[in-house]
Amino acid sequence: MKILVTGGAGFIGSHVVDALVASGHAVSVLDDLSTGSRGNLPPHVPLHVADVADADAVAEIFGRQRPDAVCHQAAQMSVSRSVREPAFDARVNCLGTINVLTAAAATGCRRVVFASSGGVLYGEVTTPAPEDTPADPVSPYGITKWVGERYLGFFAREHGLTTVALRYSNVYGPRQNPHGEAGVVAIFLNRWLAGQPATINGDGRYVRDYVHVADVARANVLALTAGADVVAPGTLTAFNVGTGIGVDVVMLEQRLRAAFEGLPHRAAAPRPVPTPLHGPPRAGDLRSNLVDPGRAGRILGWRPTVDLDAGLAETAAWFADRAGA
Repeated sequence: MKILVTGGAGFIGSHVVDALVASGHAVSVLDDLSTGSRGNLPPHVPLHVADVADADAVAEIFGRQRPDAVCHQAAQMSVSRSVREPAFDARVNCLGTINVLTAAAATGCRRVVFASSGGVLYGEVTTPAPEDTPADPVSPYGITKWVGERYLGFFAREHGLTTVALRYSNVYGPRQNPHGEAGVVAIFLNRWLAGQPATINGDGRYVRDYVHVADVARANVLALTAGADVVAPGTLTAFNVGTGIGVDVVMLEQRLRAAFEGLPHRAAAPRPVPTPLHGPPRAGDLRSNLVDPGRAGRILGWRPTVDLDAGLAETAAWFADRAGA
């Protein structure tokens, strides 16, 4: 199958590319490289450098590639930036998604898999939220993800596309950008490698559902390749992609610290790790957010397989190796 991955040079997108290539698909990438890197991609995978908000560029790339399916990972993903710059957030996340859907419909691409977010859609929940939980986005970022899903539904009905929204929980793993706000695992590791303490916002008792990027990539492959009896043409199907297991930031820091300090000796990984600092609470942070992945298990046959401690150890080793390269 010919598959175009938008945002494919980024953290999650590049892992999706790797998984698709390993499955034997012909993969190409559209990415503006604002946060991604050509170095995240296999050398043979074509990269088209373009902004998804540029309708003409997106149409031209789809016209040349004629993909059978598109995996739409490209996004403005900072909640705080969406609050500061809601127009920019809407440009990338709403107009970009419309451009991708329009180009898909115009070039015979029959399936679109969309990177959505369970965290921003469901809001404050203390038990794992299923997909029929009423959407209650409070940030512009969350609003644009919800709007993106509504556009997927419209294009499915109007053009007969098969559309799938994967609602991620908190994704972590190798290649995560430590300079954003969403990747607490990457942020902590980056500070430790610089010999600095991690900073925990507020009391740190913010419960999240952490899912490894390899499991997320596998969910995308399943969504892209599932038969019409699983995800039907003319429909939108949403799946949560998470573990349903809550871990607060204090506990996460402790478990990541143990993984980091347990690495074989690396000059780039100074130990012991400094004691964490506590900063002020971050405005708008939810106290608890969890997703129920049961539907993905029943329909797609997807379940998370990477244990948190094993995933943290792998991620810590990747960051330490990269710092010592």
